[in-house]
Amino acid sequence: MIDKVVVRSFGAAETVTGSCHLIEVGNLKILVDCGMFQGHDEKHNYEDFGFNPKKVDYLIVTHAHIDHIGRIPLLVRRGFRGKIISTAPTKNIARIMLLDAAKVMEEEYRTEYKKALRRGHPEDVPPPLYDEDDVYEAMEHFKITLDYHQTLELTDYLKITFKNAGHILGSAYIQIDVKINDKWKSIIFSGDLGMKERLIIKPLEFSKNGQIIFTEATYGNRKHRSLKETIKEFKQAVIESFERGGNIVIPTFALERSQEILYVLRHMYDRGELPKCKVFLDSPLAISATKIFLQFPEYFNEATKKMVEQGENPFIFPYVHFTTTVEESKAINAIDSGAIILAGSGMCTGGRIKHHLKHNLWRPESSVIFVGYQAKGTLGRQIIDGAKTVKIYGEEIAVKAKIYTINGFSSHADQPVLLEWLSNFENTELINIVHGEAEIIQTFKDKIDQTLNVKTHIMKKGEPLYIT
Repeated sequence: MIDKVVVRSFGAAETVTGSCHLIEVGNLKILVDCGMFQGHDEKHNYEDFGFNPKKVDYLIVTHAHIDHIGRIPLLVRRGFRGKIISTAPTKNIARIMLLDAAKVMEEEYRTEYKKALRRGHPEDVPPPLYDEDDVYEAMEHFKITLDYHQTLELTDYLKITFKNAGHILGSAYIQIDVKINDKWKSIIFSGDLGMKERLIIKPLEFSKNGQIIFTEATYGNRKHRSLKETIKEFKQAVIESFERGGNIVIPTFALERSQEILYVLRHMYDRGELPKCKVFLDSPLAISATKIFLQFPEYFNEATKKMVEQGENPFIFPYVHFTTTVEESKAINAIDSGAIILAGSGMCTGGRIKHHLKHNLWRPESSVIFVGYQAKGTLGRQIIDGAKTVKIYGEEIAVKAKIYTINGFSSHADQPVLLEWLSNFENTELINIVHGEAEIIQTFKDKIDQTLNVKTHIMKKGEPLYIT
């Protein structure tokens, strides 16, 4: 008989990234997510996990963003031999995301190593966390795929059910039902939650059964603009930009955001709102992700699913061009006007977007439309903060293009939706808050304390939480 469950957060505790939560139920050890630390926390990627990977029996993956899956190959490299459980889309997306991460780490290592070598201190540069071979080995551990609402019984005292998180394709929040002292108790891990309105995928679903909840708080301090207003603002920016001539450069994240922008442009085309132009999806990763989307129309909302059932591709129309090779990408920059260029990275920290900015940012007739969050210290943040010049590949580039910032496309739930999702659970005993900057988590905790009659707790890294 099980008399208690112990949960420890070894990532995304009082910070946003590095999602990693260990659950101990009797002799069974289950991990929820194993993400990469990003931004100012990335130094933690080289530290010990805080537990022995060899002793983990199962890894449950909520979704395929790198801050939730990015250390899985490292987990395997350090001895994990258990089974990974996810939805089918998450498994497919994880493969391309992890291979891309391995490639980027290798490229960054080579660049930094050369610089360190010239300084006479090559030992200053740590090697990549893992390589492509580690990714292929990690993918062999994705043994179990579950659909939403499909329950998997791991033992007679523990079962797992996925619910639709509405965040990205295949994203789930996890309901873990555990029999403690002959009484069943539901433990919920939110992963990342989405909004109630989504362009392509089905929106966030609400549940009633959840006694112990671990909730994200990424945007626990703000309210997003409505999707309708956001689309209207985006359309207006596109039309205004073409009236001035020049090109439109859109820094986009490969997963979800690229597909959403293509979807909106497709609808503009269908309604005769989009001027004649060339739309380039200039990101091999985004192209691969788009192909995966089309494999899983059952995860789409009703409107998008209907398009597919009628034989239409939600992301393709006559103006669209997928550019995979470096040569094709370079050729885009010979175009002076009438091009919409979608490329990554989403925060302009690397990738093909930097080349397109270099060729268009100094031109008053061109535009840059930001449709995603720009973190402090990134090139994207410098531009939206009003920099007159920025440095790209060592060259000083004047910022004369028209800059638009459109924030309402966020795939993260805002404070009102998070509160509504939490309030829908019945008989909740404790809400544990993870996944957020420290000050935002505190703001969100205060809001929960004011509005819900439930005990709250901010998880600290490595601290044990006992569920009895």
